[in-house]
Amino acid sequence: MKRDGHQGVIGSLELEILETLWQRHSASGKEVFEAIKSRRAIALTTVLTVLERLTKKRFVRRAMGESVYVYSPVPNRDELARLVSRDVLKGIMEISASGACASFVDTLANMNPVELERLSSIIDKKRKEMKRSKNAS
Repeated sequence: MKRDGHQGVIGSLELEILETLWQRHSASGKEVFEAIKSRRAIALTTVLTVLERLTKKRFVRRAMGESVYVYSPVPNRDELARLVSRDVLKGIMEISASGACASFVDTLANMNPVELERLSSIIDKKRKEMKRSKNAS
């Protein structure tokens, strides 16, 4: 997942920390720091600050271990993608719903035509649900 498009929701360091937690299932702040410091110049205090930010965003759960906090990811990758994309799409749709939808379909068709077919199925399913709920009212 790239940072482009969701700067206000999740940053690149936050995502890197989540990736570490997804791999390990849970880790102390120092363990996360040790995993990341080989890939980027970073301080332990920065990692701890970002872990606290992720906790406030409810992307990470914090529990007291033997002598340190242990962090674990709350959403999995797919859940995070849904959360982030929903927030991003809401913002874009406020600007231009039709433009956003057209751009999304074009991008999806170019990047992954199979997913475009899946999207079509999702849309059909949602239409049926909406009709059923309308008829039930």
